[in-house]
Amino acid sequence: MFWTLELASYLEEAPWPATKDELIDYSIRSGAPLEVVENLQELDDEGFEVYESIEDIWPDYPSQDDFMFNEDEY
Repeated sequence: MFWTLELASYLEEAPWPATKDELIDYSIRSGAPLEVVENLQELDDEGFEVYESIEDIWPDYPSQDDFMFNEDEY
């Protein structure tokens, strides 16, 4: 399983919280690349685990605090 910011961005608008099957269905319906679907299929769960956010799937997903961006300047 290999995540990038681009691939993870396809799940930003996903209906959180969601199960693995719901996320796979969402990514197919939203036209996400095949890599997103394949990454979700590789998740180790029994199909009943509920994911609260992308951080549950990709623990290294960067948060707003990881960027040196000052919103007050814009």
